[in-house]
Amino acid sequence: MSDRSEKPEDQGELSSSARANDPATDGGRVTKGQLARDVLMYSIARLLLVVVIGVIIAGGGELVGVTVPLLVTAIFAVLIALPLSLVMFSKLRRRVNEGIAAIDAQRRADQADLRAKLRGEDTSR
Repeated sequence: MSDRSEKPEDQGELSSSARANDPATDGGRVTKGQLARDVLMYSIARLLLVVVIGVIIAGGGELVGVTVPLLVTAIFAVLIALPLSLVMFSKLRRRVNEGIAAIDAQRRADQADLRAKLRGEDTSR
C-alpha cells in the first residue's frame, strides 16, 4: 500500500513559501510541543474573537436600549466568529496544518523504518 505523500516527486508540488516555513525541510523536526503551542495559540485567538464579538453584540444592544440574553449573544458571537477566524487567523491555521502534516509524515517515516527493521532490511541512511 503506497501513499502519494511519501513519494519524492511530490515534494516539487510544495510552494516555495510552504517549504521555507516548513521546519521539516530545514533539517529540523517539528516537535509535538511546537504543534501543541501552535494549536493553543490558535484556539486562544479564536476564543478571544468570540468574546470580543460577544461584547460588541451586548454593548450594541445596550446602546439601543435592548437587553440581549447571554445565550443569544454567545450563539451569535460563535456563528460570526467561525468564518471570520478562518480569514483573520489564516497564518496560524496554516502553521497548525503544516505542523500536523509534518508530525504525520514523521510518524509514517518512523513506522516505515520500524517495519523495515522488523523485516531485517538495512535501514542505514
